[in-house]
Amino acid sequence: MQFCSTCPPALCLLTVSPVQIASILMKKYISFPRSAGTHSRQAHCDLPEGTYEREFGREGFFGPCSHLHHRHKPTGWVKWEGDLRPYAFDLRNLKSATSSPWHAVPLFHNHACSVRMWITSGTMDHLVTNADSDELLFIHEGSGDLFCDFGHLSFREGDYIVLPRGLKWRVNCHGHARILLIESKSDGYRLPDKGMLGEHAVFDAAMLDVPALNEAFEAQKDEREWNVVMRSRGTFTTVTFPFNPLDTTGWHGDHLPVRINWRDIRPLMSHRYHLPPSAHTTFIGNRFVVCTFAPRPAEMDPGALKVPFYHSNNDFDEIIFYHMGKFFSRDNIHPGMLTLHPAGFAHGPHPKAFALAEAAEKNRKPDAPVHMLDELAVMIDTRDAVEITQEAMALDVPEYPMSWRE
Repeated sequence: MQFCSTCPPALCLLTVSPVQIASILMKKYISFPRSAGTHSRQAHCDLPEGTYEREFGREGFFGPCSHLHHRHKPTGWVKWEGDLRPYAFDLRNLKSATSSPWHAVPLFHNHACSVRMWITSGTMDHLVTNADSDELLFIHEGSGDLFCDFGHLSFREGDYIVLPRGLKWRVNCHGHARILLIESKSDGYRLPDKGMLGEHAVFDAAMLDVPALNEAFEAQKDEREWNVVMRSRGTFTTVTFPFNPLDTTGWHGDHLPVRINWRDIRPLMSHRYHLPPSAHTTFIGNRFVVCTFAPRPAEMDPGALKVPFYHSNNDFDEIIFYHMGKFFSRDNIHPGMLTLHPAGFAHGPHPKAFALAEAAEKNRKPDAPVHMLDELAVMIDTRDAVEITQEAMALDVPEYPMSWRE
């Protein structure tokens, strides 16, 4: 769906079809703001003393919402029974390496996306093609070279690499690598609409690197036999060539793999207001988004909330992969771990986050440097519930639901 440049997407009807217009007009939530009791005037700021704010919303952080103030923390439970619960998975316990992404460990899936962890090393001796989906690779550990139809791309820790469906590719790793694979099944990856911030905010599209037809690509060409293992409709087909089919001599166009490192992302910042996760959206798939929580300065305004707010994300399952740093809002979560908070219950920061925020505010002097939140995480918010695989459940940290206890 395309919109004109002068109207908000919800209001612009100039460039959409009649069916799309009907879809936009039909999705009209009841909206008439009201209030009751003792509450703040501004969300996430100047909370009434002794209360905890909870955001109760729809459509992730993009739809209508209300803010409730509670006497007790919304995560103050003391017992949890049943299947609906917060999960933590210690992916550091995965050890076995495999030469093919088709053997990556499956973690979650629904009809729109899937998440896998691929541990690999050395050189792939075959090519792969995903005819079902577009792939987004996030390099958690390691470095190496990726070769594809369009040429050569080097990669390193912290890189995102978008691989369109139908692409032939392989990797050569410089030692050991851990790669998070996020698969978009029904649509390609897109960049978010940055609205009034302008197209160059967060990261300029000029920062997206593309494959090169360079010396490394020329050096990998040969006339020996190569297999291409293609996945289509969940099955695998192997096609054998008497030469290396990565023999491109030139190309032009705008549909191709791209790479960007999280270090090239300049996150939105607000010293007076805690921004919602949607402000950190990096890529959009069909019915899910991928966000990057990059290092940033902490909020400085005395009245601003300085920890992630409690929220009831009633429509989206929230998956967070912890890449590096110290995750001040999470207790006993370390790089290489992953959490899943399914839709349906309130969640938010662990108790230690409040103590750390209060200590930082109390000890900060007027002329002191800004306190930095030194953490990097990848969030995948899915509009449809994900299924947890048996492989993921084998990595479950069963005591995680009780980690919010004081």
